[in-house]
Amino acid sequence: MKLELTNIKKTFGEKVALDIDNYVVNYGEVIGLVGNNGAGKTTMFRVILDLIKPDNGEVSIDGINPAQSEEWKQFTGAYVDSGFLIDYLTPEEYFSFIAKITNLSKEELDERLKSFEGFMNGEVLGQNTLIRNLSMGNKQKVGIIAAMLTRPKLLILDEPFNFLDPTSQLAMKNLIESYNKETGATVIVSSHNLVHTIDICTRVTLLEHGRVIKDYDKESHKDIIHEIEDYFVGNVK
Repeated sequence: MKLELTNIKKTFGEKVALDIDNYVVNYGEVIGLVGNNGAGKTTMFRVILDLIKPDNGEVSIDGINPAQSEEWKQFTGAYVDSGFLIDYLTPEEYFSFIAKITNLSKEELDERLKSFEGFMNGEVLGQNTLIRNLSMGNKQKVGIIAAMLTRPKLLILDEPFNFLDPTSQLAMKNLIESYNKETGATVIVSSHNLVHTIDICTRVTLLEHGRVIKDYDKESHKDIIHEIEDYFVGNVK
């Protein structure tokens, strides 16, 4: 899916949360959004997903404005935070609910869940516990798996490495890379983890104060990790 943000501006009181003239994500790209707290990463996701309205501007997902049509939901998967979860269900019940509303059969659901077994690491299914009682890391896993179950062509993940132990972080990296290769989906990830983000992404966008400061194509920026680190070091007061 192609995503475009045009003349987007969002303010909260006097604070400018997002100010983007034009930003385009092309088909099949894996984009990493990086920036300090308050840079605008989550606000951008919430605007894209029509969870909050921009003050100005327009979002286009494959030619569809999310504010004017529901069609984009058929090919978009996202996990922003645990508020996306129905936490009084067990993971099994939640995945079954997702399957029901997206017309996946039980057989299809079971087959798709098999591909996440390594990521779940025996800690999500079969625990006989509600989502609300899972660890933060396992809640994260439930949300990410739910976002990917329908094999969306646009996948948005906000801080997917948060709360995950090192083994699960590596599994997360492999999951995103293999998903993009197998489906050709466009993937957008925000993260404070520069190393993991740079490893999996084809392009890295640096946000600061709601604006795009740098946009690095990994192919043409061979020393991208040091370029980004130098930027943040230069901003240390």
